[in-house]
Amino acid sequence: MRKIRQAAVIGAGVMGRGIAALMASAGIDTLLLDIVPPDLDGAQAQEQKARNRIVREALKAITAAKPALLMHPQDIDRISIGNLEDDFDRLGACDWIVEAVVERPDIKVALFKRIDAIKKPGAIVSSNTSGIPLAALSEGLSAEFRRHFLGTHFFNPVRYMHLLEVIPGKSTLAGVVRFISDFGERVLGKGIVRAKDTPNFVGNRIGVQGIARALHHLVTDGLTVPEADALLGPVLGRPKTASFRTIDMVGLDTLGYVMENTLRLLPRDEERTYYQLPDYARRMIHEHLLGDKSGAGFYKKVKDGQGKKTILALNLDTFQYEPFEPPAFPCLAEAEKAASLAGKIRAVVYGTDRGARFAWKVLSASLLYAANRVPQVAETIVEIDNAMRWGYNFTLGPFATWDAIGLAESAAKMEAEGMTLPETIKHMLAAGHDAFYRMKDGALHYFDLVSETYRKIVPRKEALQLTLLKEGGRAPLSCSSASLVDLGQGVFCCEFHTKMNTLNEENIDFIHRALDYVDAEGHGLVIGNQDPGTPGAFCAGADLMSLAMAAQAGQTDRIGRLIRRLQAAVQRMRYLSFPVVAAPYGMTLGGGCEVCLGADRIVAHAELYMGLVEVGVGLLPAGGGCLNLYKKLLSGLPAAVTGVDPSRFLLPAFMNITTATVSASAKDAQAKGFLGPCDRIVFNRDHLIGEAKKEVLRMTADGYRPPPQRKIKVAGEAFQGLVNVQAADYLRAGFISEYDALLAKRIAHVMSGGDMRSESEVDEQVILNLEAEAFLDLLKEKKTHQRIEHMLRTRKPLRN
Repeated sequence: MRKIRQAAVIGAGVMGRGIAALMASAGIDTLLLDIVPPDLDGAQAQEQKARNRIVREALKAITAAKPALLMHPQDIDRISIGNLEDDFDRLGACDWIVEAVVERPDIKVALFKRIDAIKKPGAIVSSNTSGIPLAALSEGLSAEFRRHFLGTHFFNPVRYMHLLEVIPGKSTLAGVVRFISDFGERVLGKGIVRAKDTPNFVGNRIGVQGIARALHHLVTDGLTVPEADALLGPVLGRPKTASFRTIDMVGLDTLGYVMENTLRLLPRDEERTYYQLPDYARRMIHEHLLGDKSGAGFYKKVKDGQGKKTILALNLDTFQYEPFEPPAFPCLAEAEKAASLAGKIRAVVYGTDRGARFAWKVLSASLLYAANRVPQVAETIVEIDNAMRWGYNFTLGPFATWDAIGLAESAAKMEAEGMTLPETIKHMLAAGHDAFYRMKDGALHYFDLVSETYRKIVPRKEALQLTLLKEGGRAPLSCSSASLVDLGQGVFCCEFHTKMNTLNEENIDFIHRALDYVDAEGHGLVIGNQDPGTPGAFCAGADLMSLAMAAQAGQTDRIGRLIRRLQAAVQRMRYLSFPVVAAPYGMTLGGGCEVCLGADRIVAHAELYMGLVEVGVGLLPAGGGCLNLYKKLLSGLPAAVTGVDPSRFLLPAFMNITTATVSASAKDAQAKGFLGPCDRIVFNRDHLIGEAKKEVLRMTADGYRPPPQRKIKVAGEAFQGLVNVQAADYLRAGFISEYDALLAKRIAHVMSGGDMRSESEVDEQVILNLEAEAFLDLLKEKKTHQRIEHMLRTRKPLRN
């Protein structure tokens, strides 16, 4: 049975570091190698430390990277280092060797010849090339090497980008392709796209064409850089970085290299003329205006006299950086009114103003180009759409976008303007098929441009899709803020669908309805959400705007009832007769964190930013957070261990709450106590709901019984005294404000049991009552209102 016990990454540059960090974070021992520095002489040339200088600096860069490359700082211990002269033979023990050196075929081929001579039989070798044909890289190598050789193109930053393109060579064994695809999806958490061995593969082939068009039409259509980005960003379902901010992030010189490479390798490509950089872009490269790496590109960040950052844009007429206002086009104003993404895109591409014409010109060319690439770069439209969603963070891939604007309507517009429709699209429309995707018999189907028929999309069984289940009629309960979805086998999923999945009165009440339903009809419940965000939000906490409006209206009783309903839901989850598993990912803050802490088990995505952040708005956790975070820390203590000071467990829980600590990953959440020893971490978010369902079934098969309700040990006034002294010291030193100190004291009062004079045991309800009382008291404070108003206005906390 094939396993990856030891991996290696060759090349300690940006991509190599990222791949090594991901491997280590996934629990794989990884060897990172690079060249011996060419500038060594004399004694230095013999010194191991100096010979490993490049890779040692890479290791430092991994630990210091922001955003973090590692899931947890201790993951660095799984990375060992060396150089390609002294340590090359260590590759002979590796099961998977990933090459990530400079994009030069001669260097790669020479390296593979050396690996071929020492690798063990069956070891897999892959190249992270972003577009060099594999056939050119494996020529002249042994048959055994070629059978175990393929392309594995990760996208940068490796930890955060979901796409992994897997590219088989002509001789690659099918079993090797299947194994790496499964390993990449299941262990490394990637979305796998099977690409063909063509220049730039799938993502960059489609993506670079779109960017190349934007570069040229920017000047020919007379738009400014900010205008173009406003039209090619979120309004089209694309990231805020749009096109030109993305170029700044990648580096204009890097893009120029890719475009020149594309021009050379694709002599018959219909978009070939656009792969030549415009004159203004060549001038930018000449003047070293490359983007983030040089401090200035299409945009430039500057600070004013007060240290406030301002973003300036490059004026391509004067080559000076200037302030800019948000662009104003009629099509953007119409898009603002649209309720759906499809409506926004239609408002732009069917508009008549100058901005709409630019956006249509870029988008229509990209849609036609994508259609012409099937089956040249990938077998189906699904691979192309997935590559753009996962590698470029598009909400909709090209073909889903085409559906959104109307295939027949847009095709007629294209032909009316003299564009050439691919024959496959003409045949599709002639046969009466007006959409690339459609639902049939509760399953999603795509139109296969090769066979000219619809084919069913069969996801992995772990990749449950709540939208498809709901469209298939498997939502026995629903309201405007939540749904209960039947996952099969007696397991249901309570899903929120408010903005950022925030908690409000309706979905808190819905949790109770869902618990009642599952108690009568099912075996277990998953609390889980799905959205296209990156990293997205499992639940960003309470609906702060509604809370603020209720507080201003003096509706204290209503807020109190809401708190009690949330507390009751969390407690019911823990003590009902069936297992409840929370499946958080991304932002899991405030009330969202509290819901997870109330579950029997947590199955978390690796990218988990969890925390009880209520102090940022002048409040404290009142949905059981103070109680259950403390209990979570206590849960790892064996019953045989007695006489332990509860303050030792209470203090880290208290500090997490008073400092509004948010985990940097699921591993970090585990280290901070938000996840317990029985909770699990899943690297692939697409599998999260499926894995949570598995956990429910496993617990049920093991004869699940709810835990008994026991009293909880509290520290009493001794802990409060400790906090009061520490808060006074911090206040004198200027580390905290007077209101921070007040909040800390009130939280300590709640978590230590209130007015208990000494260490005692109390019912859980005592802590819950104290939470609710403190929350309502703090909501009356002027400084809490100021913090809430500031957060709503700026999305940043106020330290008043």
